[in-house]
Amino acid sequence: MTSQEIRRQFLDFFKSKMHLIVPSAPIVLKDDPTLMFSNSGMTQFKDYFLGYKDPKSRRVADTQKCLRVSGKHNDLDDVGRDTYHHTMFEMLGNWSFGDYFKKEAIEFAWELLTEVYKIPKETLYVTIFEGDASENLERDHQAYEFWKSHISEDRIINGNKKDNFWEMGESGPCGPCSEIHVDLRTDEEKAKVSGRNLVNQDHPQVVEIWNLVFMEFNRKADGSLEKLPSHHVDTGMGFERLCMALQGKSSNYDTDVFTPLIVKVEEISGKKYEGKLDSEKDIAIRVVVDHIRAVAFAIADGQLPSNSGAGYVIRRILRRAISYAYRFLDRKGPFLYQLVKVLKEQMGDFFPEIVKQETLVTEVIKEEEISFLKTIEHGLVRLQNIIEEALKKEEKTLSGTAVFELYDTYGFPADLSRIIAEEKALTVDEKGFEQEMAKQKQRSKQSSAQKIHDWVVLKDERETFVGYDELEQKAHITRYRKIENKDGDFYQVVLDKTPFYAEGGGQVGDKGVLSNEEGTFEILDTKKENNLNLSLIKTLPQSPEKELYASVNKDLRKNTQANHSATHLLHEALREVLGTHVEQKGSYVGPDHLRFDFSHFAKMTEEELALVEQKVNDKIKSNISLKEYRDIPIQEALDKGAIALFGEKYGDRVRMIEFGTSKELCGGTHAKSTGEIGWFKILSESSTAAGIRRIEAISGDRAMVYFKDLEAQWHQLFQLLKSKDVQKSVEKLLDENQKQKSEIEHLKKVLAKAETADWKNQYEDKGDKKLLVKRTSMDAASIKDIVFQLKKSVPQSITIVLSEANGKPMISVGVSEDLECTYNAGTIVKDLAKEIQGGGGGNAGFATAGGKNIDGMAAAEAKAREI
Repeated sequence: MTSQEIRRQFLDFFKSKMHLIVPSAPIVLKDDPTLMFSNSGMTQFKDYFLGYKDPKSRRVADTQKCLRVSGKHNDLDDVGRDTYHHTMFEMLGNWSFGDYFKKEAIEFAWELLTEVYKIPKETLYVTIFEGDASENLERDHQAYEFWKSHISEDRIINGNKKDNFWEMGESGPCGPCSEIHVDLRTDEEKAKVSGRNLVNQDHPQVVEIWNLVFMEFNRKADGSLEKLPSHHVDTGMGFERLCMALQGKSSNYDTDVFTPLIVKVEEISGKKYEGKLDSEKDIAIRVVVDHIRAVAFAIADGQLPSNSGAGYVIRRILRRAISYAYRFLDRKGPFLYQLVKVLKEQMGDFFPEIVKQETLVTEVIKEEEISFLKTIEHGLVRLQNIIEEALKKEEKTLSGTAVFELYDTYGFPADLSRIIAEEKALTVDEKGFEQEMAKQKQRSKQSSAQKIHDWVVLKDERETFVGYDELEQKAHITRYRKIENKDGDFYQVVLDKTPFYAEGGGQVGDKGVLSNEEGTFEILDTKKENNLNLSLIKTLPQSPEKELYASVNKDLRKNTQANHSATHLLHEALREVLGTHVEQKGSYVGPDHLRFDFSHFAKMTEEELALVEQKVNDKIKSNISLKEYRDIPIQEALDKGAIALFGEKYGDRVRMIEFGTSKELCGGTHAKSTGEIGWFKILSESSTAAGIRRIEAISGDRAMVYFKDLEAQWHQLFQLLKSKDVQKSVEKLLDENQKQKSEIEHLKKVLAKAETADWKNQYEDKGDKKLLVKRTSMDAASIKDIVFQLKKSVPQSITIVLSEANGKPMISVGVSEDLECTYNAGTIVKDLAKEIQGGGGGNAGFATAGGKNIDGMAAAEAKAREI
């Protein structure tokens, strides 16, 4: 049975059990500060468990892309070292939202595994929660009784809280779970040791394949448990492990989930995969084929590699794969990008995003590979310098601080530093390295440390957002919580009727005030979490249950929504000018400017930018009225021509924004007509990643200020030039400047020629060799010219010039060609540069160094004369 058939049978089975089949949510999460990535199948349904949203069906099933590389669930370091851990994996799951519970969940699982997939019953074991006295949690007797009707009691095993009480994160929905394990060992091995004794013992052939979680509780921020309003079922079956069991393999990597990728790696690298656990080559291949899946789907879902947040995690995964391939597969050039096509062919039928985004994913990965391989090359040079310093001092241990700096600042893999050090019979100061790593973690922890208190619920009501229509509203606080961090204490409040737009879709959150007879409370920001609009205030009203008057900052909202509407017009104009391959890849919309990222593989020309800007302003001048479809079926919106944005997860019903022919799905606030935008001006166009361009622009009031400033600058130019023909005057100045530059260069050459003749007579005899140490204020180019002339005309010579430019010291060293085998200009200049707190380099014949300490020039001159 192929992996595609296994996946299809799972979905078909639950469809027959009246489950709605839904698509996978994006891997990277938005609007959830407790999680960076979907780490389980239930993540996209969290709002249903908490009661913040109503599910479209009380029974749901899907296959969800998951990533476990950060936070509580982090499998990254295990990947490649064993046969069953992965960064990205598929979680097959079925859910009940207040519908069926333990009995039916157990029955469905047993029927699918034993009757549909026909896994032999005698190979299966199940675990149940044994209870936990510290939290007053009893043994799951219900699950035990239900399992007894399907499987013998000796195959039902008690499990502790670690294994059999599932929690999504530090807080959130949780509950006891019942795991199903399969024993894939040979009959001979089973006769020696009972599989019962190997459950949850990390045996590679006795593995968990399905976890049935019975959601009964919510873990609060203070660590306590509270009962959920309704009981739910959340199951998760590891697709890769299931394939291993059904295809009769002993490793996930031997299934057809991974073999097409492995074959491609073998073809490119010329290395044969043998499946050994202790082979660095085989570990590298497993790392590569695993990591490419995680990176490719994260990019396809909208997360580009970057230096912070989720983007940093994706970059780290990719760099780990590149590093393993560089070290153990001898791949010194980019090649991982070639695996994207294989992924598309394997998984495109079930995950269409990899098909749609294939070109982007391929180009981004290729660019990242090229960049990091350069980093490795630069790191090798720096590491060689560290090794040379150690050898010069006859030390056998490399500084842990230096190795950490290579890792932290330059991204050079620490284990690669260790390998190269061992080749030179050196070790790394591991204690020093770990101390630096601990310091970094502490700094990171302190910068992000905050304590979030539990919600204080005043009214158990659902929030209504009225901000599309109203900027002022009478409201009550339904719940609030305190936030403690390094910037002080704040409160997040939720209003029953809120006019404040919460940050989302690239648009910043609203600011404003809450007021009543107690006073005025400033809204500093508004964000969304778990479908709640959270407004941030510094001080909480003394009587938070009393009615308040909520008022949005009108000027900020007006300018922000003008910029937001401008991004829609910009998107359409870009597609008209550049082609329909253009897709939005990210945006920022604030009151002062807008930023728009889009897919395009070339720098835009001045003509293209001018045309885009003109098209947007033509739409603004046309004063096209906003047409809004606030709550329509998503398919109806798409049929009307609406564009769905990159990386967004949409529900069944959506909001559609239309300005003439511009039609997009969007939840943000907008101008009532394009005329309110006023004017649109592009400030810059640049690259942010491979195949991704960025336009920064302004509109409205900010554009007016921009043009007024420009006008003032022109008036100043008129006065300075004493002419209104600015172009002609500037051209005249440039021409005169060029003539003067030519004259200066000519004079410099005449001076250099004279200086060369003069310096030639100032060499000191050092036996059969000659040394010149000279102080001057000449510029670097002239010094270099003179030194090269002297190198040619004075045999057996070393020339050292110490100069000052703008208060900064510089040293230049020249060695005549006949002495280059004995003396090295680069070595000499590095030694002298220590006196001026600087550094530099070059080659054996010529080298330069700059420094910070001008007072060290005398010491440098004295040291130079000792050569």
